[in-house]
Amino acid sequence: MKHLILGNGPAGVVAAEALRRAAPRDEIVMVGSENLPSYSRMAIPYLLEGNIDESGTYLRKTPGHFDALGVRLLDGRAVALDVAKQTVLFADGHFETYDRLLVATGSHPVRPPIPGVDLPEVQTCWTLTDARAIAALAKPGARVLQLGAGFIGCIIMEALAKRGVQLTVVEMGDRMVPRMMTPKAGGMIKHWVEKQGIRVVTSAGVERIERADGGDAPLTVSLSTGDKLACDLVIVAAGVAPNVAFLDATPVHVAKGVLVDARMETSVPGIFAAGDVAEAPDLFTGAHLVSAIQPNAADQARVAAINMAGGNARMPGVLAINVLDTLGLISTSFGQWWGDPDGQGVEVVDEAAFRYLSLQFKDDVLIGATSIGMTQHVGALRGLIQGRLKLGRWKDVLLESPQRFFEAYLAATQPDSVARRQAAAAFA
Repeated sequence: MKHLILGNGPAGVVAAEALRRAAPRDEIVMVGSENLPSYSRMAIPYLLEGNIDESGTYLRKTPGHFDALGVRLLDGRAVALDVAKQTVLFADGHFETYDRLLVATGSHPVRPPIPGVDLPEVQTCWTLTDARAIAALAKPGARVLQLGAGFIGCIIMEALAKRGVQLTVVEMGDRMVPRMMTPKAGGMIKHWVEKQGIRVVTSAGVERIERADGGDAPLTVSLSTGDKLACDLVIVAAGVAPNVAFLDATPVHVAKGVLVDARMETSVPGIFAAGDVAEAPDLFTGAHLVSAIQPNAADQARVAAINMAGGNARMPGVLAINVLDTLGLISTSFGQWWGDPDGQGVEVVDEAAFRYLSLQFKDDVLIGATSIGMTQHVGALRGLIQGRLKLGRWKDVLLESPQRFFEAYLAATQPDSVARRQAAAAFA
């Protein structure tokens, strides 16, 4: 049995290792497209901050790790798939056969159709090559404009701030991280960032990037607000899109990403997908979504690998998990943080202390949560949501006092210990 893994990021690496455990004698081939060792994109900001060197981004540090596992490594970019012949064509013209195929090709940064977006001083921040280019231009005092204040944008923003640049962040949404934070929470994060000396412009976009006509900056950036900014560097952090072009004209069903079932199998038997490229069923609604975070990629890769080796593993459903450190302010969101039209919710705000908590319920189950400035026991929110634990009377308690979520978690998972504590308190 030959297993072909397209992609050597977190999903591909975890899948290769899980396959080797499940199928000790099978042939495994893992293909990367950057001619670099397997690395984590999420480590690139730490590289830009100077906390690690490039080797610190590598997913596996031991030399010969994959050789020891008997995993053959290839460099190549898939350009076409022939399902009938079970072959993949690569950009260099060679074919690779397979018995089982894992699509773990990840995603690529989106470049909006803005005049001037292809100028050399306009960079994305997605690859190690990108990081090298940014490091060369983002010197202390450099004038940098970042387009996008989503999850990835906020991580990049912190790295840029630590490099000592003069930073302006432009976000089309009405708040920062609009796809993981409620309006109030996103507004609080914006206020926090501005207090750290970074200019943030929301509900705005970049209309044009031009070569400067004189002055000491190479670029002039025109905003939809009418402002014109002199810039040494523009970083585009406007989101990513799954790498699925090579699946055109195949029977593999693709929407935003590659559609998979709970086994991580696609519409074509024997072909699986995992990671940023996979569009899998949501834990609560069953609707398909792409959840481009590393923990989900690893979980999906393990399930796919077991099934590729002949097992029968299933994902319980994708859970949106976001944990963000924005210049020292910790924020989280889990599940359906935006709530349910037929459910109930509660929100507690302390703007002066930069503390915030939102809980969203469907019947007596917590389905979503958002927090700012909270680190203690915050994992209990994820546990309540992921476990789909019935809260019973604790739902009413949380609607009145949402900060008691950890007690609710203990009551749902360890009811005997909670009863003993309550009895002890009553006689104290």
